[in-house]
Amino acid sequence: MPTDLTIRTYDTPPHLGRQLVLDPRSLAYRRAYDGQPLRATEWEPRIPVLDQQNLVAQGIYTSQDYGLDDDVDALSSCTGNAGTALLSILLSKDQAAGAGLDTDDATAAEHFAIGLYADATENDQWQDAQWPSQDVGSSGLGVAKALRDRGLIDQYGHATTAEELCTLLQTGPVLMGLPWFSSFSTPDAAGFVDADPDWASSPLEGGHEVCVTALEAVAHIDGALDPDRTVLRFRNSWSSSWADHGDARLTIRTVLALLDQIDIIQPRIDGVTP
Repeated sequence: MPTDLTIRTYDTPPHLGRQLVLDPRSLAYRRAYDGQPLRATEWEPRIPVLDQQNLVAQGIYTSQDYGLDDDVDALSSCTGNAGTALLSILLSKDQAAGAGLDTDDATAAEHFAIGLYADATENDQWQDAQWPSQDVGSSGLGVAKALRDRGLIDQYGHATTAEELCTLLQTGPVLMGLPWFSSFSTPDAAGFVDADPDWASSPLEGGHEVCVTALEAVAHIDGALDPDRTVLRFRNSWSSSWADHGDARLTIRTVLALLDQIDIIQPRIDGVTP
């Protein structure tokens, strides 16, 4: 394990759970923006919207399924849930079935996400505990490594700027980990989590991982991205009743405001467009 990791841990309420882990070696795998035109793109997950909460209502009993003493009704498994949504885009229905991911059954897909979360905590060697012994949360880097260890992806690249993020979205979805403010939990009618201009003054609830599925709008001003009119859409893991049928939006301005606390990873298969 490298000793020069940047690690920022958050409390892990069960609806969140992402920890920030940056490995300086990842900078060698950035996909730099080379001035190419950036166009609106979207990638649709093949699975239902997942829910890392309300597990018992979904028929998921962690005591019998994962050997715990008691059932828990929510897990800090957002990295596993985001990784599962992304994987369902990269793989065909048949490929997903071969990997153990049932794209038609929400409960089965949630079980897959929990297993992926467990693998991610094992890859997060900077922390001592793992799920299912403890619900410690995990990192975007950990879940990318878990996907690679399972042979489900071949590589993963990174972005460190808004332009690089938009470049990645030209060819596929991305995982984005970010600090989660309480204001984000109540999006406006259009699904924007950052509609409140004072969102940064609301309490920090923890860290969260989402799957960015669309560069929904691209706008420029003076040759640069217009941060207020360039819009991302992401798939969350809080059921289809949250925000816009389980999806939400934020502007690039918010990404820029939080850039030093965000990690952006794109798992890929042979660099081929899904």
